[in-house]
Amino acid sequence: MGLRILVTGGAGFIGSHLCERLVNDGHEVLCLDNLYSGHKRNIAPFLGRPNFEFIRHDVIVPILLEVDQIYNFACPASPNAYMYNPVKTVKTSVMGAINMLGLAKRVKARILQASTSEVYGDPKVHPQVESYWGNVNPIGVRSCYDEGKRVAETLMYDYRRQNNVDAKIIRIFNTYGPRMQENDGRVVSNFIVQALRGDDITVYGDGRQTRSFCYVDDLVEGIVRMMNTDDFFGPVNLGNPAEFTIMELAQLVLKLTGSRSKIVHKPLPQDDPVQRQPDITLARARLGWEPTINLEEGLRRTIAYFRELLNP
Repeated sequence: MGLRILVTGGAGFIGSHLCERLVNDGHEVLCLDNLYSGHKRNIAPFLGRPNFEFIRHDVIVPILLEVDQIYNFACPASPNAYMYNPVKTVKTSVMGAINMLGLAKRVKARILQASTSEVYGDPKVHPQVESYWGNVNPIGVRSCYDEGKRVAETLMYDYRRQNNVDAKIIRIFNTYGPRMQENDGRVVSNFIVQALRGDDITVYGDGRQTRSFCYVDDLVEGIVRMMNTDDFFGPVNLGNPAEFTIMELAQLVLKLTGSRSKIVHKPLPQDDPVQRQPDITLARARLGWEPTINLEEGLRRTIAYFRELLNP
């Protein structure tokens, strides 16, 4: 018998993949999204399934539902979306977490908070381990997202200590795959869309800054394992420890798309991290999880999605 599961932000990029996995696993899934940065096309493939329901709602407003598990993924995650309305971003992270924790407390549901590698800021420790407290600018242009997620983590632990709420935390590192928005400002989708359109590929800075790219199916596997582990609450890093420079990514995208786009350099944005790589020792030990899809294979699948999206 499946569980009744709420996924906030379920029409978003990662949230929709999570909904699809849970629906296919036979659970009754409630997808809650205000469609600020999510999209109905992301959930269209399973909208008609009898065990899937879409609720258009903003997590800033409390909601009463009977559920067994809550995946709290509601929050714009791309810089374009969260910096467009920074106050709304903070409200979504903080008030959304309070509302979902209140619901979890009331109905005795387990709740998993989608946090982010952004809580480490521009890290002075490399690779990043869960015990590292981070190096975050609290008043910068990205802090609406970074600090919102840090407060959400605080709330998870405070509700756990004070009210015995069964709360868990994952920290998601750079993730890519089908259903990313073509204009979301993240590096993988930027490069693929620019290459497919024949536009210049814009690399910020010298391109030697590094990132680690995790394919969305690998991430979802880690998320589900974390939710269904009884004696481990996190935080736990979920990401791919294989590290690439931004220039390496740009050149691989050019190769796989067969594009003749030129690479051009622009100034680095404020507070852009120099290095970002997860230490996943804890995820391997406690969840038996590690990514299995390499960057080239993941990019092929993502490029195929964007080809279809841009040339319907």
